[in-house]
Amino acid sequence: MTNIEIKTWDIFCRVIDNYGDIGVCWRLARQLVNEYPFKVRLWVDELQALKQIWPSTQICDQQILDKVDVRIWVGAGADDFANDIIPADAVIEAFACNLPDIYLTAMKHKVSQPRWFNLEYLSAEDWVESCHGLTSVHPQLGLKKTFFFPGITAKTGGLIKEGELLDEIKRFQQDKPTKQLFLEQLKTQLPSDALLISLFGYENSAVASLLEAWAQSPTPIMCLVPPGKILPDVSRALGQELTVGDSFAKGSLKLQIIPFLNQTDYDCLLWACDINFVRGEDSFVRAQWAAKPFVWHIYPQDEDFHMVKLDAFLHRYAQTLDIDTQGAITRLWHQWNQGKDCTDAWNACLANLQNWQKHNQNWRQHLNSLGDLASNMVHFCQKTL
Repeated sequence: MTNIEIKTWDIFCRVIDNYGDIGVCWRLARQLVNEYPFKVRLWVDELQALKQIWPSTQICDQQILDKVDVRIWVGAGADDFANDIIPADAVIEAFACNLPDIYLTAMKHKVSQPRWFNLEYLSAEDWVESCHGLTSVHPQLGLKKTFFFPGITAKTGGLIKEGELLDEIKRFQQDKPTKQLFLEQLKTQLPSDALLISLFGYENSAVASLLEAWAQSPTPIMCLVPPGKILPDVSRALGQELTVGDSFAKGSLKLQIIPFLNQTDYDCLLWACDINFVRGEDSFVRAQWAAKPFVWHIYPQDEDFHMVKLDAFLHRYAQTLDIDTQGAITRLWHQWNQGKDCTDAWNACLANLQNWQKHNQNWRQHLNSLGDLASNMVHFCQKTL
């Protein structure tokens, strides 16, 4: 792309949901700096979370990671933020994290005022389409902020997807030696007839019923569990304390605790597995691009408001499925997110697995037709120049 007046981007991120917030911001920053002639600064308040998904991260004030200028964001007040920072041409306030006052003032006094985005959380609710692209004006400074919603419809901003992602997935999934080598690096021996499942989620008492259903399954199950909030529930359900490197076997189930993976390797895990249990936003989006059956553990909210968001996604995601498969998926997602017995719902999904698998291929085609989040943000900037 040529003659782009916007050359620099600042992304501000506060870590709330462990890896979801920083995961989204880190992927977006890397895509903007690697696929466009942009310079990108990522301001983050918790570097340890970034280090978990990108191990070369150092705990320091400033560093260059994969061409992204990563800065520590100490606080939101004027006393906590350097007063000599020149705002970028485009500024992303991720998930309403509130920019530092001194930075906002600098934006006001910049000769060409930056394009200012509030990047919202992903939601499939109907109201999102009418709010995507709307602007608000700062009451004191007069700066205009645009609300940008990731989404799964043509009237939203799309999902994060690097330009080469689908080709990378295709190469990985079609190259059996590559997949085998990846699993061997995890010290996983996969029986030829086993269903490979990744399990990543929040605390969830429903995991006991799921593990028992897998143990009783007519199909052999190999489950890979990285360390995380769900691991203590897995340990309680199986009656033994499990840590990285441990394994467990019962009936048709073989379960293995694998190391926590960086973003690149976690993507490969999603591509390699037959079914993925994911949580939050980042792994939820990557599971959709993997085009494999998946179960989403949405971030819990008070008064079960998260279930409204879950159903809004299910309505759009499952509406083209046959009634049996649609019902099975809906029941499993509901039982899983409400901490209830998953046995019957899991068995129904297993009976409709082929339909579910085919549907995810079609779903990915739909998502790909919407463009991707980074490109859509760049195009929005160009339209407003």
